[in-house]
Amino acid sequence: MCEVLIVGGGVMGLWAAVMAARAGFTTRLLERGAIGSGASGGLLGALMPHMPDRWNEKKQFQFDALMSLEGEIAGLEAATGLSAGYRRSGRIMPLGKPHLREIALGREQDAARHWCTPSRRFHWHVREADAGGWPPAEAAPFGVVHDTLAARVAPRSLLAMLRAALDQFPHVRCEEGAAVISLEPARGRLSLADGRALTFDHLVLAAGVESFFFIDGLTQPRRAPSGGAVKGQAALLRADIDPALPIIFSDGLYIVPHENGQVAVGSTSENRFDQPYSTDDQLDALLARATTFAPALLGAPVIERWAGLRPRATGREPMVGRHPDHERLFVLTGGFKVGFGLAHALARSVIDEIAGRPSGELPETFRCAHHIAALR
Repeated sequence: MCEVLIVGGGVMGLWAAVMAARAGFTTRLLERGAIGSGASGGLLGALMPHMPDRWNEKKQFQFDALMSLEGEIAGLEAATGLSAGYRRSGRIMPLGKPHLREIALGREQDAARHWCTPSRRFHWHVREADAGGWPPAEAAPFGVVHDTLAARVAPRSLLAMLRAALDQFPHVRCEEGAAVISLEPARGRLSLADGRALTFDHLVLAAGVESFFFIDGLTQPRRAPSGGAVKGQAALLRADIDPALPIIFSDGLYIVPHENGQVAVGSTSENRFDQPYSTDDQLDALLARATTFAPALLGAPVIERWAGLRPRATGREPMVGRHPDHERLFVLTGGFKVGFGLAHALARSVIDEIAGRPSGELPETFRCAHHIAALR
């Protein structure tokens, strides 16, 4: 039986392992730390669609992925008995300037055309904010957009569910504390920090930011790095908020109601930083902004402050599929802010390619070969 080795135990790697196991491959997942210890183990879990205007294949791919994710999660919840904290709660975007309202009104018809399936239709409504509402009228002087497509998931709950699903496959093995230090895809071999050497038929590199280090070492010549890290900070609060309320999104600020009286607030996007895993006054400023749009959070105790590094490919799109120079090496990284909504679909595309049934649905700009050509 063909063996697939997956490097990385975040949301991308776990979905790749699930898809490989379903395809019947002997599957081994290696995670240098603990499952979900990277950017995937954060707090937000917002599943946000692209704007419905200027429709293209990338937006269609994301829409289809957000549609299929709901069923994927429902099936895994039934199989494992665990909850991923998923809810299609929608999204509210306050409109602070008159021209933003005009733009939003123009997008209503775009959503009516593009945000639909044969059985479901999602909406983009422009309406007035309610006094004392979510958010209050004074925080949205020109109204709000309310879309019914956005959803959320509890990141750590989703990871735990995926990990439990893998335990149900006898041909899957997961190893934590297995740090990869070198790759030799031409020989089908890699080396671990503990001195072991492992062989593979196919390798899926889904190690987040660390993936770019390996890609750069294997890609010559090139004129630029394949990607880098963007730091994000977020916090989890305890508040008496209805978990069915929509996500509030305004100029980089996310307020995400979760179950059990928890609300996530985030996140910064920092390209320059000295302390990648510590929080600072930038998170304090974000929390202060959040109370403007959600006064119910005033005085809410902070349960956890979190910081982590998210992988962003140089071309900004996810980097997916076979490396053009190494037929055994497949890449699955660069999700940045859209990873949780796309991970299952991107992982399926990679495993389909390994199995010899490549999907034509993957946008060309997502393909690893496209990224590598741009780097050169």
